Amino acid sequence: MATDSKIASIERATNRSWDQWLRFLDSVGGRDLSHKDIALKVHEELDGTMDSAGWWAQSIAVAYEHHIGRRVPGQRSDGTFQLSVSRSTALGLKELMARWSEFAAGNATVQLLLAEPPKTGGSDRRLTWRSRARDGSSVLVTSEPKKNGTASIVASQMGLPSPEANDAAREQWVKLLTAFLERL
Repeated sequence: MATDSKIASIERATNRSWDQWLRFLDSVGGRDLSHKDIALKVHEELDGTMDSAGWWAQSIAVAYEHHIGRRVPGQRSDGTFQLSVSRSTALGLKELMARWSEFAAGNATVQLLLAEPPKTGGSDRRLTWRSRARDGSSVLVTSEPKKNGTASIVASQMGLPSPEANDAAREQWVKLLTAFLERL
């Protein structure tokens, strides 16, 4: 039975103890439900009681799956693994993505990681830089605004085959973002 680091935030956001969530999910047959069906049951329970009920339903479903041993932290419902590394910056949304794109184009580690040229896009709320990695996983780097006019950079890699690959990729992204921020 795995524990989940998000349990305390789930309890605060929902005003329910983790034990209450476990009783609820067990009472609706959670151990026999798919991830999607667990999240739907939780969403029905939360709907109208809080903002972002869908997001919290997903978080609770994942934590429950960790609890019952269906998946380990970092594991997606399809059995692959994903990670995210986030750092705050003093740059604005657009400048941050422009600087990341420039850094990534000239960084050998990033270029060796990619199987294809990155695609960029987004909106006023979030800018994205994405590509397929040589190992078949997906790479996504986003520039996300903060309230004070600055932005955070978030590097994610999804579809990794094992916890070990996930840990190695996380270590690589920590180093890459550190190197990027040191050059700002």
